[in-house]
Amino acid sequence: MSSVETNAPVRWGGTLALAALAPIAWGSGYYVTETFLPPDRPLFGAMVRALPFGLLLLALRPQLPTGIWWWRALVLGTLNIGAFFVLIFIAAYRLPGGTAATLTATAPIMVMLVAWGLIGERPRAASLLGAAVGAAGVALLVLRADFAVDPIGVAASFGAVAMSSVGFVLVKRWQPPVDLLTFTAWQLVAGGLVLLPIALVIEGAPPTLDAGAIGGFLYLGIAGTLVAYVVWFRGLRRLPAGAVSLVGLLNPVSGTVIGVVLAGESFGGGQALGLLMVLAGILAGQPAVIDRLRRRRSADGDPHLVRLQPGVRVDHPEPVDA
Repeated sequence: MSSVETNAPVRWGGTLALAALAPIAWGSGYYVTETFLPPDRPLFGAMVRALPFGLLLLALRPQLPTGIWWWRALVLGTLNIGAFFVLIFIAAYRLPGGTAATLTATAPIMVMLVAWGLIGERPRAASLLGAAVGAAGVALLVLRADFAVDPIGVAASFGAVAMSSVGFVLVKRWQPPVDLLTFTAWQLVAGGLVLLPIALVIEGAPPTLDAGAIGGFLYLGIAGTLVAYVVWFRGLRRLPAGAVSLVGLLNPVSGTVIGVVLAGESFGGGQALGLLMVLAGILAGQPAVIDRLRRRRSADGDPHLVRLQPGVRVDHPEPVDA
């Protein structure tokens, strides 16, 4: 068992709860993008989310990479921001939204496999099962009758999953010589610089922005980028990669809930079942929950163990006479 799994449950749960803010914020971005941002400018939107706010964070944390961290920051920024956004937007243009979301819901399984290969975090069977249940729940939640398979769109979806999975695991493997805010700034700036020429070549000059678009970009840049990536990278560095990747399934859940509440989208029984499956998959796949259930079963099966009240802690529980 890795050291991160032996932390106090409260600390473990608090870190995971903070990491869950990232996919919730990313999910809210669908509504903000469709409602406030200029249409048909996804690469420009992605660049604006990354580069200006990365530069702002770097101005607050004025420290540039040194040595090998120049190319490592470029690699991480490309995987987690630049290439990821490009591939996600290609998938979004060539596939119905539900199809793209369902394909990218395979990310937790991919992250677990990559973490096993790169850093030796062997995935638990329960975590893999939880990821599979969660992915099936996403399909029920977002997949519609307009389901379609476009080879390029499918390849882009899985490419985005592969890129981000490798990038997220490398965040755990490479320990930077700076604090997390500076580390995040490096990646946002690098990813934004990768996106900048691509956006200019494909989409042309920047569009004119009204007040709603400026407000939307401020929300996406602060909540959906700065805060989201800081808490996400924090979770990846402190917890098993599989545990953090599972809460990423909250992304389509957040998007669906906001669409129902703010945009009046329909919500039926199948979607309700999908929502429950996603939440069940996330919960069942968490190592802390698995360990807690195992300890509870052990205590229930041994009549000689003292049953403690919640909050009571002992270092070495000893059997006593019944």
